[in-house]
Amino acid sequence: MPVTAETDELARAWRRDGERRRSTGTGATRTTEAAPPSRGRRWGGLLRRRTTRGAEVAAEQLGNVTLRLQSRLKERAAAQRRLSALVWARRAGYVAIAGALAWVVLASPVLALDPEQVEVTGYGTVVDPEDVAKVVDAHEGDSLATLASSRVADELREVPGVRDAAVERVWPRGLLIELTSREPVAAVPSTDGGYDLLDSEATRVGRSDATPARLPVVTIPTGKGNERILESVLGVVNQLPARLRNRVQDISATTEDTVTFVLRDGPRVDWGSAEDSALKVSVLQVLLRSAQAKDATEIDVSAPTLPVIT
Repeated sequence: MPVTAETDELARAWRRDGERRRSTGTGATRTTEAAPPSRGRRWGGLLRRRTTRGAEVAAEQLGNVTLRLQSRLKERAAAQRRLSALVWARRAGYVAIAGALAWVVLASPVLALDPEQVEVTGYGTVVDPEDVAKVVDAHEGDSLATLASSRVADELREVPGVRDAAVERVWPRGLLIELTSREPVAAVPSTDGGYDLLDSEATRVGRSDATPARLPVVTIPTGKGNERILESVLGVVNQLPARLRNRVQDISATTEDTVTFVLRDGPRVDWGSAEDSALKVSVLQVLLRSAQAKDATEIDVSAPTLPVIT
């Protein structure tokens, strides 16, 4: 069949139409190949996207928590440092206060002993105030808080004429000292002249060159072994009331049971031993007030229930 222009034109149109169909088929095939994924694939992708987003959110939240935790840890560390500083500041304050108190108590003049503020009583007739002052002056400036009152009392007992001593602090800088003096109750002739003054315990508390006016003069055998005779004589003297003892001029004994004394402007009294001295004192006082005693030269109370006036 002969090819004409019209026929050629139709052939080209037919070829274009076939190419278009092939092209359409190919696009369909491509379309089929690029078709949307199945439902499982869509859910898997969605789940992966959500998981990724959750991980990002979790990481963000974890970062925020970490930042807050670090902030809290810093705040806690700062608070701990402040508390530690406050504790050490308090300790330093306590140490400073303790040091100040120690200085006040031990070294400052606030509690230092001032001899001018020391009051002493009980000197009696034989204690020398200068001897007591020497003991007190030795502790001048010592802190009253650490001054041992018992130590001062022991030192005062070494002072001649002091039998006992009591020491009391008088804050802030003084002392109150109460002495018990060894008052002489009898005089004993001394081998080198004069008289030794004895207290009730036969302790020498003084000396007198002249005969004491108001003390009985003791006459006993001298030498060793006569200590008990002296104790017996002094036991009698200690039992006499003060007014009666002041009337005793001389007292003597050759044994423990033969104590005799002479009253000033009065009779001689045979006392015997120191036993029943309280009863003997009562009997003697009654007899001395009686009319018979005015002209008596001797009163015997050695047997107090059977006294004899001569």
